[in-house]
Amino acid sequence: MTQLFRQRRDRILAYQAMRQGRALSLQQLCCEGCGQESPAMQWNEGLMVCPKCGHHMPLGAYSRLHQLLDAGSFRELDGDLVGRDPLEFPGYPEKLAALREKTGLKESVVTAYGTLRGYGAVFAVLDSSFLMGSMGWAVGEKVTRAVEYAGRHRLPLIIFSASGGARMQEGIYSLMQMAKTTAAITRFQQNGGLYISCLTHPTTGGVTASFASLGDVMLAEPGALIGFAGPRVIEQTIGEKLPEGFQRSEALLENGFLDKIVNRSQWPEVLAQLLALHKGGKSC
Repeated sequence: MTQLFRQRRDRILAYQAMRQGRALSLQQLCCEGCGQESPAMQWNEGLMVCPKCGHHMPLGAYSRLHQLLDAGSFRELDGDLVGRDPLEFPGYPEKLAALREKTGLKESVVTAYGTLRGYGAVFAVLDSSFLMGSMGWAVGEKVTRAVEYAGRHRLPLIIFSASGGARMQEGIYSLMQMAKTTAAITRFQQNGGLYISCLTHPTTGGVTASFASLGDVMLAEPGALIGFAGPRVIEQTIGEKLPEGFQRSEALLENGFLDKIVNRSQWPEVLAQLLALHKGGKSC
């Protein structure tokens, strides 16, 4: 009986860790940047930043929001909105069901209202653990609704992008989300709304080609891959070797696409400063 309870506890802890984008505390994780292993507890304490080299690993949507939002202020928007299978793509419903069971997420984006150091804002956070953060109908719809909610309530909009692009299983329905989200953000900005776009590794494809690139303020994490096509595809197309660091956030900052590179631990401070400037120093 004790063993049964232990197994059930371990399953619950594993589920919570996956939902929050954390590693299990007894694991050793190998860094993709330096190749060295560190205890998972250190990764969790550092918000999935390598304790040895500072490489930024993907962070789950709920963990991201937990880092940013004031205690008790989180209110999820459209949490029950889920994707469809408009093209009856073989195996797609089963894949969605398996990912929902594995990750605890219903879709690859979480949208919410909350306060950050007293400043109210609307947040949308893409999670690469769910179909690589790809944008299908539900993602486009949730992002659009979040933008419209921010517009109705005169709130700033903050989007954290992490995506492989459009979701191929939904075909043209996925591509239509690029136009829909772009139009919604354009209306929002024309009405005086502040949109802060935060790019994390990787931000590519149709997400880069739509809402991720439209921020009034453009921020990114260190070393993030940001672009439309990936570097390997570009090299195969042009038949040339790309420069070192091509499409990384440091190169985009140097060439004027980004306003600032933000280390993960600095997000609350940087965003709070921007919201304070927008509000004239007055919190909500």
